[in-house]
Amino acid sequence: MDKIYDITVVGGGIVGAATFYKLQQHFPNKNLLLIEKEDHLAKHQSGNNSGVIHSGLYYTPGSNKARNCVLGRHELVKFSKEHKINHDVCGKVVVATKKKELKFLDKIYNNGLENNTEGIEKINSKQILDLEPEVNGIAGIWVPCTGIIDYVQATNKMIEVACGLNENSKVILSQEVMNIDNDGDIKIIRTKELEFKSKYLIVCGGLQADRLAKNDGIPLKERIVGFRGDYYELEDHAKYKVKNLIYPVPDPAFPFLGVHFTRMVNGDVECGPNAVFSFKREGYNKTDFSLNDSLNALTYIGTWQLFMKNASYGINEYRRAFSKKLFLKTLQKLIPSLTMNDIKQGRAGVRALLLSQNGDTKDDFRIEFTSNSIHVLNAPSPAATACLAIGNDIKEMAIKNFGLN
Repeated sequence: MDKIYDITVVGGGIVGAATFYKLQQHFPNKNLLLIEKEDHLAKHQSGNNSGVIHSGLYYTPGSNKARNCVLGRHELVKFSKEHKINHDVCGKVVVATKKKELKFLDKIYNNGLENNTEGIEKINSKQILDLEPEVNGIAGIWVPCTGIIDYVQATNKMIEVACGLNENSKVILSQEVMNIDNDGDIKIIRTKELEFKSKYLIVCGGLQADRLAKNDGIPLKERIVGFRGDYYELEDHAKYKVKNLIYPVPDPAFPFLGVHFTRMVNGDVECGPNAVFSFKREGYNKTDFSLNDSLNALTYIGTWQLFMKNASYGINEYRRAFSKKLFLKTLQKLIPSLTMNDIKQGRAGVRALLLSQNGDTKDDFRIEFTSNSIHVLNAPSPAATACLAIGNDIKEMAIKNFGLN
């Protein structure tokens, strides 16, 4: 008789790993399966983000993002201490460089208070210099609970701990899910080479979330659209110019946080990312192209609505993507002493945004369910920070809607 798993998780990013971990922790006797299409975990968004443990400063009070960011941050730091994950709760400064930014600086400060972002305080230009001597700012916020972490290491450790709870649970790599069917009460999950059976299915598909949802019969009007973020790095001789994390005041008219400086856990300092439309969902190079991904995005009304709403920003982002000089100019708003010789081209990441038909990118975390499956449809930043809280929500959703006990 074919083996039937109790629960199968599709997607080996950090949200999938945290979900697998939470489920196995709660149900140590249930046999779980995780299927990942790449040859290692955290290959895409989880392993190509800025490595920041977010504080909860930016998110609408009462939203899932706000709640899960704060809950998840505490749990992630605790997990990292317990399992010796490379991390550092080093703090960050959010810096206003112009008077017109002060109003929004106040707004995100009040957000932080409402979201229980502990320890935040307003600081003046002298206090900014005490924290980051190279930074040019007129006012700021000190956020001591922000940190940095190795998310790939955290992802792998969650899976390792979970698999240690039940020897019959498995992780299958290098198998892309191509089809999802129902055979009575059983989910049939097919890859190109293999077929798996499971009582229940949880999909944490990231950049492929909409396609996997439709494959499973979820009626979805929105589409995932990918945005690439390019990074520069500071040369060794310039690393002293950044002590920890430095963020600008985000422009409320633009759906991204803006270019910032991050001291990574390995000691490198990254500058970025920008945000440009990606012609390939999993394309990390500037010339990467997928006809299918491009057509999927460019035949969708939401993409064009977003382009029209943010035309001038989008053009500037593209110009910056291909111009080191323009990228440097943006960085110099925060650190005027930076020169062309101080920065070098770094890596890139791609962000999955579930775009509404009116081009809105500010949607909250979104998880939907059927009688025997759960789909994480939208999990943008701060999903990595919030992963354990999201995993806990999915576990509770599974208990309630699948009737598990």
